Amino acid sequence: MLKNQDIKQIEKKGKTKDDIKNQIELFHKGFPPIELAKPATPNDGIFVLSEKQIIEYNNLYEKLSADYSIMKFVPASGAATRMFKNVYEWKEKLSRGYDANMLLSNDNNAKQFFSRIKDFAFWYDLSNKMTKNGIDAENCLKKKDYLSIIEYLLEDKGIGYGNLPKGLLKFHQYKESNRTSFEEHLVEGALYAKNKNGIVNIHFTVSPEHKELFLNHYKEIAYKYEKYFDVKYQIDFSVQDPSTDTIAVDMDNNPFRESDGKLYFRPGGHGALIKNLNNIDSDIVFIKNIDNVVTDRLKEPTVIYKKMIGGMLLKIREEVFKYKDFIDKNELNEGLYYSALNFACESLNVDKKYFEEVTKEKGTELLRDFFNSPIRVCGMVKNEGEPGGGPFWVKSKNKKISLQIIESSQIDKNNNKQTEIFNDSTHFNPVDIVCSLKNNKGEKYELDKYIDHKTGFISHKSKDGRSLKAMELPGLWNGAMANWITVFVEVPVITFNPVKTVNDLLREEHQ
Repeated sequence: MLKNQDIKQIEKKGKTKDDIKNQIELFHKGFPPIELAKPATPNDGIFVLSEKQIIEYNNLYEKLSADYSIMKFVPASGAATRMFKNVYEWKEKLSRGYDANMLLSNDNNAKQFFSRIKDFAFWYDLSNKMTKNGIDAENCLKKKDYLSIIEYLLEDKGIGYGNLPKGLLKFHQYKESNRTSFEEHLVEGALYAKNKNGIVNIHFTVSPEHKELFLNHYKEIAYKYEKYFDVKYQIDFSVQDPSTDTIAVDMDNNPFRESDGKLYFRPGGHGALIKNLNNIDSDIVFIKNIDNVVTDRLKEPTVIYKKMIGGMLLKIREEVFKYKDFIDKNELNEGLYYSALNFACESLNVDKKYFEEVTKEKGTELLRDFFNSPIRVCGMVKNEGEPGGGPFWVKSKNKKISLQIIESSQIDKNNNKQTEIFNDSTHFNPVDIVCSLKNNKGEKYELDKYIDHKTGFISHKSKDGRSLKAMELPGLWNGAMANWITVFVEVPVITFNPVKTVNDLLREEHQ
């Protein structure tokens, strides 16, 4: 099945022949579906805090965070192509002579886009670029020459937004200047992720072809935010490790080959970024997607709830480390044992079944293993119909349950009961996570040891008009963190404002 040239290509990827055979075997067998026990709901897997508790955790974060190294980790490799999917469709229609008036009549998205195009933060750059090329953008709007506008929006002869990552698109308008989503993350970082020396550490994961663009953008704009917030930024970039790419197969599960006969590999999804996260040497790491930002007038709730989950994490970390120290020193007496057990079950959602009918010695070993794990506190918003994963109690093979973030692709859709449980979820995962990546001795965890490798999934894609199957690695906040200490807490929906389509930028939160 694999030729000599294939082996060389595989080795160049940092993989082995056995890695590929194992992946192909998974295409044949498929990944086992997750077994949901029930949705995580308020006070049953999701903590709902009072206003007093929110203030207390904010104060705790302010007090304790100065003593720790803090990093903001921003997955930013997403291309803007999908954001402009509708715009590409309009371009195709208009280029074939489709009437602009018909487009507006038959497509509400198009009507909203063109009627409010001046409300986009990128309009200034777009109209300027057209003017420099001898084209009056205002006149194009009046004449409904939408094709010219689209071409200058998407193509490199214009502002080239069709070929840029989301992080480099102008998202928000301000009197002094308009900001990219990258800039908004710099602003956020200054508001909740600076250390006692005024250093703001932010790590962006980017595509290799965009890394230099990000770096140049940072060099152009960093100074003004450093001056305004009186901080110093330390910005790092990393790319997805090629060894995390997965082989694609055809519909008969044979290796999919490109026109030149080479094997076709695809990025393994955001789960591949666990390797990037593993390289972060910080005590506390906030994770937030590149497109989930708001304008300054709405940043206050974001900052409050970021500090809240940060305070929760620091409190939990303090307790975990306390009990782990007692266990390491063999000083966990009976009173401390039951105190640690109660903390694990009541505050960290450990299934009590783990400790049924076990001796104190065995229970102590179970606690040692459990406390010896990375910790994450995840904000959850009320589900208002957004696509994606949510918080659930999940059954393992031994029927014990744990808290996990689950995507619909991980369940058996032919099982009505499982589908029912999934649809009964009350909350949604906005990727609002803060992590502790070191143990009580200050040593970094090896994060790959905490992955549930059986939680990937198979998706159907196409390449050059041919159907194929692709493999997604266990997601960064799904299976890649399956064996972490996990706590869910409710946060308001105002903290979740992703930009999936260009018209999302017309929502109030982005204006």
